Parts: sequence; structure tokens; C-alpha cells
Amino acid sequence: MKTRRSERLIDMTHYLLEHPHELISLTFFAKRYESAKSSISEDLAIVKKTFQQRGTGILDTLPGAAGGVIFVPTIRPEDARNYIEDLAARLSEQDRLLPGGYVYLSDLLGEPELLKQVGRIIAAKYLSKRVDAVMTVATKGVPIAQAVSYYLNVPFVIVRRDSKITEGSTVSVNYVSGSSERIEKMELSKRSLKRGSRVLVVDDFMKGGGTINGMEGLIEEFEAELVGVTVFAEAKFKGKRAVTDYTSLLFVEDVNTQTKTISVVPGNYFSE
Repeated sequence: MKTRRSERLIDMTHYLLEHPHELISLTFFAKRYESAKSSISEDLAIVKKTFQQRGTGILDTLPGAAGGVIFVPTIRPEDARNYIEDLAARLSEQDRLLPGGYVYLSDLLGEPELLKQVGRIIAAKYLSKRVDAVMTVATKGVPIAQAVSYYLNVPFVIVRRDSKITEGSTVSVNYVSGSSERIEKMELSKRSLKRGSRVLVVDDFMKGGGTINGMEGLIEEFEAELVGVTVFAEAKFKGKRAVTDYTSLLFVEDVNTQTKTISVVPGNYFSE
């Protein structure tokens, strides 16, 4: 049944938001709404303008018979900065300090809206680069990786530190933990990552960078290519980090166990 323009615009906007980085032909929309392609083009022009004004994303148009539109989610730098500054304030809350100087993150990484915005912010950093997969290590990095992979519309793979029979054959590497300097092992199912994939690594927290360095080793074992590394938060580290090229949303610049205070500021996301 043919739909009215107001209904088309609502449904079209929703569909585009749910299918980022996917080429959608005008023919698809024309059949979906039983409307002429000229009408669909006019509707898309309205959606494109609104997305630009609201900072929602970019609506790219590809001409030709095989063309269509692709929605690329973005976020305005000022919106990203405001959100990260709010996160820094939340992470500086006194009751987040755990014994041993660790910072409690689990409640934040369980908030759907927070994960949605974090995924969008991280994904926006790699819009100009081809990403085939997002990689993280179990367990706290998983929700972040899932959020990022949604906005990039690519699979995410989970590296594990222990063997799972359900993973089948695996590839494993040994790495040195950056904080404890112990030899650890991590592994990834052979079916998880295709050879030659371009991989974005994300994680929740970084100290010495040993875990991320281990994931980089796994990427090499799969003859894949590292696109970049982004962490939700990083802590000040006295020694030499195993990873030097990375992006962080937040930086824990000071933890005082005596006064039980934490100081968190935006990371280097905006300095690159």
C-alpha cells in the first residue's frame, strides 16, 4: 500500500539508522513505499539535510543503476567532547576507587545509552579507514566492541585467556602483562578472523598495554593488519608501555588511596 510522505520519512529515517554503512538502492525504497523514485530522492534530500544539521551522520549518494545511498554515522566534535567530559566527571566519583587503586567501571559499561554513545564516538574516529573486524579481549571490552562494530557494521571477535571447547581450533600467543610483568596466554578461534582482515582493537582499560600488545601479536598470526587501537580509559603508568600508538577517551591522571580520590580527564582522543 502506498504510504504518505510523513510516514515514508519516519520509516526511511529509522531504516537508515538501523543499517549503517550499507548501500541501499532507490529501487528498494520505491518498492517498499510504492512510490516513484523522484519522490524517494526528494525524501532522501530532506533526511540528508536533517542528519547534517543534527550531527547524526552523513548520507552519501552513489549515482548509477547500481547506486543508492549509504548512511555513515558520525558525531560532531563538540558533542563528543561534551560527552567525554561528562564521563570524566562520572569516573572521578570517590566511591569508584577500589582496593589496590583500581577504578570501578562495570556499572558504566552496563548502561545501554553510554555504550551507544561510546561506540559512536570510537567509530567516528575510523570513518576514513577500512575496518573489517573489531577485536577485544573478554570480558569487559565485549560491550564496547559490540557497540563499535554496530556503528561500523562489521563483525567483532573476542579473544580469550582460557580455552573453550566451543571455540574449536584456536591460535594462541604468549605475551607479557604490562602491569604484573608475568607471562600470560591468549587465544582466538581460527574461524573468528579471516586472513588479511583489517582489524580495529578496542578495550575497556589500559595500564602497561600488555593485553593490547598480545592482541596485536594475534593479529600478526592471522596475517591480518592492525588499523588502530582505542581504549575507553587509560591509567598513568610509570614504566614503559608495550603499546605507544593508541587513542583513549579518558585518562586517569591521579589515584590517591589515602584521600580516596580519583582525578579523570579526557584522553588523547582530541589531540590527534
